Amino acid sequence: MKPITELLADNARKYPNEVALVEINPQELEARHTTWKEYSLIESSPIEAFRSEMTWAEFDEKANRFANFLLTRNVRKGDKVAILLMNCLEWLPIYFGVLRAGAMAVPLNYRYTAEEIRYCLDLADASILIFGPEFTGRVEDIAERMPKVRMRLYVGGDCPTFAESYNALVSYCSSRAPSIEFGLDDDAAIYFSSGTTGFPKAIVLQHHCLAQSAEMEQQHHGQRRGDVFLCIPPLYHTGAKMHWFGSLISASKAVLLRGVKPEWVLRAVSEEKCTVVWLLVPWAQDILDAIDRGDVKLDEYELAQWRLMHIGAQPVPPSLIQRWKAIFPHHEYDTNYGLSESTGPGCVHLGVENVDHVGAIGVPGYRWETKIVDADRREVAPGEVGELAVHGPGVMREYYKDPKATAAVLDAEGWLYTGDMAMVKDGFIYLVDRKKDVIITGGENLYPVQIEDFLRAHPAIKDVAVIGLPDARLGEIAAAVIEVKEGASLDEAGVLDFCHDMPRYKRPRKIIFAPVPRNPTGKIEKPKLRKMYCGDALVAQQVGLA
Repeated sequence: MKPITELLADNARKYPNEVALVEINPQELEARHTTWKEYSLIESSPIEAFRSEMTWAEFDEKANRFANFLLTRNVRKGDKVAILLMNCLEWLPIYFGVLRAGAMAVPLNYRYTAEEIRYCLDLADASILIFGPEFTGRVEDIAERMPKVRMRLYVGGDCPTFAESYNALVSYCSSRAPSIEFGLDDDAAIYFSSGTTGFPKAIVLQHHCLAQSAEMEQQHHGQRRGDVFLCIPPLYHTGAKMHWFGSLISASKAVLLRGVKPEWVLRAVSEEKCTVVWLLVPWAQDILDAIDRGDVKLDEYELAQWRLMHIGAQPVPPSLIQRWKAIFPHHEYDTNYGLSESTGPGCVHLGVENVDHVGAIGVPGYRWETKIVDADRREVAPGEVGELAVHGPGVMREYYKDPKATAAVLDAEGWLYTGDMAMVKDGFIYLVDRKKDVIITGGENLYPVQIEDFLRAHPAIKDVAVIGLPDARLGEIAAAVIEVKEGASLDEAGVLDFCHDMPRYKRPRKIIFAPVPRNPTGKIEKPKLRKMYCGDALVAQQVGLA
């Protein structure tokens, strides 16, 4: 097992002039009122902002330059460097540069508000923040309230006055690898997760976690030199990056597509000859719906080379895969289960050979063990519901500076207790409920307490509870059960208008006006609410019975 930084160096040495990464930004074409199909017929004057690429040698050199720059700024082993960027060609070289300097990479969710950014920077003890133009306003709002951050680097043109230019500073640094030694057991990165309280926890991953993820991805999906991986999800997320690690270990090209429209996905597969595509349930459903409506015509695309479609981040409706296989019968299919505490997807996976068990999350992944336990952490019999626990080389080291939270999910033998309730049926693991109340909608986590706290600020609301309801496209949607104060009046339009100050993805998609039940200790009885408004629908959907 090698650190992933060495895998990059190997690729740069063996295949220096081969393309490693491609970035495609279809929005640039739309801004010029040009479709991708029309653009492909243009023989001259390419729009550089639409498509750009990077070879393995360039990737390696950029990582080295950034690592050497950090060392000139007295960054030391174990220092934390936060990355706040949209998907772009610079993202991965910056990440690898941080690792090569011996520092720890701290990817930040690009949907974070300014205050969430500030909170996470402080929690992780980040001393450097590197950000892109999309975040200038948010960073400016907190620029004077980040006492631990001693340097702000800006990636892009027109650098704001409160930051330094990444491009201007890093391009002059040495492209040779720095002589910083680190081992597989050294800390490599901090990723953020959260429980039902909505307060992020800082997850410490070691270099062996990242290396395991790369080897596991290649084992699960068989990436070869000729494969091309289409990466759509954000790179700050363990899911996108750890699936890309399969391309890293096989030295194969990856395409970063900035956008999820069905026509863009299919055009990217066609133009870039993509063979492996990872989708979320809503994107797969949108593609199928666009095909059914005739909005996209498959005979306009070259798709014969596309061999694998896999999905993760949320339960997958069996009916979706049945529809998919009817249109793309030659596709292999896989689904992956994981969490940031297990270095992302793959600790459980279905396996391309088990498409007849769609609805299950699968079997233990490469080098992983699993068990289902009761409240006393004793294994339950097959068919009984309990908490899913996983054990393997991708388990996090700890929650940073939070030994109490760490002890709650990690035992002395290294078993990670996921908080997800599951059962084993015919040798396959099925999720049946969540011990946590986190809502997963379109692959994104929503934290009910945050939404509840926001809504409680409305003068007409007495109490509120947010639960997840099953949704055919998004997996789940957030539903707000609202109890109105006596004598006050409030309708759905009033609630939705009040929510305009909340990030769009956090806004509840269904409003229910009803009493909010609480138990004698004052806790909201969410299981009762789920039973009232979901019945058995969510459980049936997740175990493949619906």
